[in-house]
Amino acid sequence: MLTGGQSGADRAATDAALACGITYGGWVPCGGWAEDFPTPPGVLVAYPDFTESSSEDPAVRTVHNVDEADGLLVVWIGPSTSRGSDLALGRAVQLGKPLATIDVGSDGAGSQLEALLARLGPQCTLNVAGPRESEQPGIYAAARRFFEANLAMVR
Repeated sequence: MLTGGQSGADRAATDAALACGITYGGWVPCGGWAEDFPTPPGVLVAYPDFTESSSEDPAVRTVHNVDEADGLLVVWIGPSTSRGSDLALGRAVQLGKPLATIDVGSDGAGSQLEALLARLGPQCTLNVAGPRESEQPGIYAAARRFFEANLAMVR
């Protein structure tokens, strides 16, 4: 599983993967910047399996993560917007990669994840994205619950 390491949806997916014994990785901005880890080495202190990109611009890491994954999953709570998520979705569409956007609080969210994983096949690398905690307060907790309930499908 690849994420950008940011607070919110990315971090929820990463923490749930760690709790479930699933390998995580992905690109983060140069210096490891995240909202809750603003100074270098940033998020790399707690999550050493992330890789620093050559730029501090989060858009660079977003593009790297989409490019290196087999498919994209964007998670939200209800209607939301996120520049990074919008960039990831646009890049995945441009590359023709399978993708899904899931409201983690909705009925059927697990079956939507299952459908995406079925399209990707076994041994896929999934890029998980979504809003930062500051963009959608509560996304970390909601996404963490969703992933811990559904990560068995990713193994």
